[in-house]
Amino acid sequence: MRNRDLQLTDAVGPWRMRAIVFDYYGTLSNPAGESERRALYSRTGEVLGIDGEVFWAAMVDTFRERIVGAYGDTRSTLSAIAGRCGVTPSEDVLAEAVRVQVAGARHTQRPRPDAVKTLTALRERGFRLALMSDCSSELVEDWPNNPFAPLIDAPVFSWRERVRKPDPSLYEAAATRLGVSAADCWYVGDGGGRELRGAHDAGMRPVLVTNAAHPEAAQHRADPDEHVPDHSVDDLPDLLDLVGWAA
Repeated sequence: MRNRDLQLTDAVGPWRMRAIVFDYYGTLSNPAGESERRALYSRTGEVLGIDGEVFWAAMVDTFRERIVGAYGDTRSTLSAIAGRCGVTPSEDVLAEAVRVQVAGARHTQRPRPDAVKTLTALRERGFRLALMSDCSSELVEDWPNNPFAPLIDAPVFSWRERVRKPDPSLYEAAATRLGVSAADCWYVGDGGGRELRGAHDAGMRPVLVTNAAHPEAAQHRADPDEHVPDHSVDDLPDLLDLVGWAA
């Protein structure tokens, strides 16, 4: 009996979890992308006829509203932000601004090295995977083209849900859509939006991605998390040793 118990532990890991919920930005995405966001937003502003720095400041000021869908889709959002900056773009200019904005967003969303490979391995180990992201419209609208889309069983977007982390309803939605309880879930994130405290309070087992190789990434976290979880990894491939196999 003892040998059988040891074999079971080796097979599924000591935690016997069934699912993993991932943050997106700075966790699945390449942390270097956040440092490039300012320049990419400035390009959108220039297309709209707005000074790049002025447009960047307006986007930063409206972050909390944009990620809960306050301005609607990307086209409506850019139109509203342009209005805040005193500009009324033509339809053609607005269409080009949307194209530039989505292209820039796609660049900041690019996967970190080995992320797709790691998620593929986790699925092969039997884990169900969810995404829970504080995000604006661009990620949601372009999700079908995202490299992670085929690997994620349950995407949960703040823009669509109209609430942001650490709102308990987001964690509940992720677990429910995966068909598991919160206690069956790891939560993996870099600590923005107080997400790790939210995961802990929801009954999930949080894991901090330290991004040790990207020390500059910490300055881009919104509402940094003060909760220090029991588990941490420096990069996503390290998860494979931590979580083992799904129960």
